[in-house]
Amino acid sequence: MLTALSLAAALATGQLPPWMTGQSQPADLSISLVTFSPGDTLTEWWGHTALVVEDRRLNHARLYNFGMFSFGEGFVHRFVQGRLEFWVADDSVGATYNLYRTLNRDVRIQELDLLPEQAANIAKALGTHVLPENRTYLYHHYNDNCSTRPRDILDAAIGGQLKAATRAPARMSLREQTRRYSMVNPPMSLVLDYLQNDELDGPITQAHEAFLPDELEQQVQALQLTGTDGVKRPLVRKQWTWFKANRPPVPQTPPNWIPWLLLVGLGVAGVGQLLGWAARSGRRLPRVLLGLIHVLLGLGLGALGVFLFIVGIFTNHTVAHRNENLLLVNPITFALLPLGVMLMWGAKKARPALFWTWAALGALSLLGVALKVLPMFDQQNWNLIALFAPINVGFAALFWLDRRLEEKAARPT
Repeated sequence: MLTALSLAAALATGQLPPWMTGQSQPADLSISLVTFSPGDTLTEWWGHTALVVEDRRLNHARLYNFGMFSFGEGFVHRFVQGRLEFWVADDSVGATYNLYRTLNRDVRIQELDLLPEQAANIAKALGTHVLPENRTYLYHHYNDNCSTRPRDILDAAIGGQLKAATRAPARMSLREQTRRYSMVNPPMSLVLDYLQNDELDGPITQAHEAFLPDELEQQVQALQLTGTDGVKRPLVRKQWTWFKANRPPVPQTPPNWIPWLLLVGLGVAGVGQLLGWAARSGRRLPRVLLGLIHVLLGLGLGALGVFLFIVGIFTNHTVAHRNENLLLVNPITFALLPLGVMLMWGAKKARPALFWTWAALGALSLLGVALKVLPMFDQQNWNLIALFAPINVGFAALFWLDRRLEEKAARPT
């Protein structure tokens, strides 16, 4: 009843496209899958997908975009809670293409070879999705996004043939797919890697890879539809690039940063050892610099550890739950911030407190490595282990040596 009232209201105001009013004939409808290449910001790194419906007899076309969201009031709260709402909008085809051209992002079009009734079903499904009571959905980066929604609408119209053709094992995991797109910004790539648990590491099918628009485009290009007569035909009738961006392509494989991250971790630990050795002579500058390193580690990594701890327990972000990375960076790390300030000011209690803090972090890091022998500890976080374990163990060794030297100096001769 509600949908009928919405249709009537939209019809009265002239908002409905002809395929929703009975004006379009199925044979006149054309459906195209449009793929936009990745852009510059975090929300654009993964690319974008849209569906275009065109009535060629009536010269009317609309682009359906499932990637709409707002940074307005409540966005941060909904994002942290894992309840981010997206919605679908129908937009001008030409205006959308021109927008992506100004953003220097590919606009690649695949016109689909569909039966008239299949095209009509897709057009009506999209027209129904865009109605006010239907247009919002709970976004999930891997399972329900701007690429999976068009995929499912298309797959329903062709009788499930797309999902049937993509049941084979994927060539890489969700984490590996994520890494090869996020590597454009290594620090943020590491943050994303840190925040996500082993849900990204299990075996998946090719269908799961379609959370990425580029992967969906390739799957659609490869699909051979089987008609009712048993004859196969390509799903894509025609494919062309409306605009070619001037930017490097996404790498086909994720980077191996483990050796470099290990060097960084050893380097930070080594600098800490040198400053700790120099500070034992009573010099102020090495002590201040050592304290500053602790402030930066506590502020940056500690805040991240607190965030993951809260998100992993109190929110709907299932990819953050049971995260092994909390053995590397966690709320204990945040204690380095005030203790670093105390060390800079020369407080006597700073060093004993830092010994126990780093001892806990170092022990947890070693525990995280040791637990890898158990099947349930299968999170692929060796890159983060390579970075953080040397830092945690190295600083633990530094303040352990400090403690030993103080005890030795305090013994009567």
